[in-house]
Amino acid sequence: MKGKHLLVTGGAGSFGRAFAKHVLDGLDGPDRLTVLSRDERKHHEMEHELARHSDRLRFVIGDMRDALRVDEIVAGADIIVHAAAMKHVPSTEANPMECVRTNVEGARNLTLAALRHGIERVVALSTDKAVSPSTVYGASKLTMERLMMQANAPGQTQCSVVRYANVFASGGSVVPLFLSLRKTGVLPITDPEMTRFSISMQEGIELVLFALNEGRGGEIVVPIAPSYRVGDVAEAIAPEAEKKLIGARPGEKMHEAMFSLTEAPFVVRRGRYYIILPTSGGWSRERYCAETGAAPIDRLFDYESGSNDEWLSVETIREMVFQGGGNAV
Repeated sequence: MKGKHLLVTGGAGSFGRAFAKHVLDGLDGPDRLTVLSRDERKHHEMEHELARHSDRLRFVIGDMRDALRVDEIVAGADIIVHAAAMKHVPSTEANPMECVRTNVEGARNLTLAALRHGIERVVALSTDKAVSPSTVYGASKLTMERLMMQANAPGQTQCSVVRYANVFASGGSVVPLFLSLRKTGVLPITDPEMTRFSISMQEGIELVLFALNEGRGGEIVVPIAPSYRVGDVAEAIAPEAEKKLIGARPGEKMHEAMFSLTEAPFVVRRGRYYIILPTSGGWSRERYCAETGAAPIDRLFDYESGSNDEWLSVETIREMVFQGGGNAV
């Protein structure tokens, strides 16, 4: 990214803050980094956190739903990391059109502006909830993925997508909830056998950097990640506490998937990642494997958290939570 102007939408969120710090501290960081979000308080906090990079850092207030504002901000950028989203499932279920306006219309505004201004690369953050979606949030992210794939323009603007798993111990995960309630002696649990994929924040940053540096446009990059059971997280954090079963929230799945059986014929493995190749146009699976060293998966399967080959044990979870001070990353 050296010599480039990087724009991070939703850049004041947990990922954006960690990503900005990582790339600005790096030897090959961008010459300029623009943070776009609606949260002026977080902008102020980031200004203090990253004061040593003030000469390269710019903060802009804007809403992804405002096409004119998005166009103004995109102009002059070289690379865009699109992390802005409405993402808390209960809020998106209660406010479905607000979710659509931010996650779908916002993505469309971004892709149109990126194509109009000839942006080199766009990497958008999606989620495992986009696979066979059962919530408004998941459906909005699936639509966002499709918009990005449609916008990919070889030789003009290269668009790729990464699918995130749960970032362990992040603000929206069960870890901080269980930590805050363990002294009460009661932990609310949806279902002890409910499973999720887990990645650290650093792994999430590396996932986006892989897509930026190695992506060819039109693909979806999926991390190969371990799973955990909700019951094991509760046991690791508060083994003596009562586990009160409260049932799943509307649309909440027992297990999440990183790719579906429908997508499996287009999946190859490349190091620590699965790559879902474009279903048409672009480049063939054979060509991609020949040029990158990737290999087709040897059987078709759903990459699902409940049937994963790799798991976090209770002991490992406990170490991640408490040795990391409750902020495992």
